[in-house]
Amino acid sequence: MHSLILFASGRGSNVQAIIDFFKEKEVVKIALIVCNNTLAGVLDIARQHDIPVLLVNKKDFLSPDFLKKLKACNPSLIALAGFLWKIPEEVVHAFPGKIINIHPALLPKYGGKGMYGARVHEAVKAAGETETGITIHFIDEHYDKGSIILQAFCPVCTADTPEKIADNVHYLEHYYFPRAIEFLLGNKQF
Repeated sequence: MHSLILFASGRGSNVQAIIDFFKEKEVVKIALIVCNNTLAGVLDIARQHDIPVLLVNKKDFLSPDFLKKLKACNPSLIALAGFLWKIPEEVVHAFPGKIINIHPALLPKYGGKGMYGARVHEAVKAAGETETGITIHFIDEHYDKGSIILQAFCPVCTADTPEKIADNVHYLEHYYFPRAIEFLLGNKQF
């Protein structure tokens, strides 16, 4: 059975989609959810599913002890599912090719520091884009620069609000992220 660590900062809709996708498959155990927000909805999801949580502040996040806790879970993969902090280089180097992120835009557009959530959808709308989507990518030492695994597209209509764009992008996230995880776990030798 594969061990999966999920990082999340918000309501946890991607975490819930991953849990639902793997519930009957019995090939993945979510070993840990790492969260940096004591008010995040993902904490309720973790409680409902009896998944251990590691709440971190900036000091803990940058400590050697944090890396030890991750290594203790022996993850096959680490997935950032709406996590808003940049992963420390020590963690990136400790898990080469094992940390993926989902970004709510078609990278390299609308990526980088500060580009997350509603900010991305507002920027897409303001630029008059006719399509947007998601990017699932490996992470490296830079924001949103790692190798792309998958991109999925959706149209942006003139009448679409940033909220409507977000709904369309969330649909793509919830569909493709669990499947990308399954593909990587089934096709990569870790």
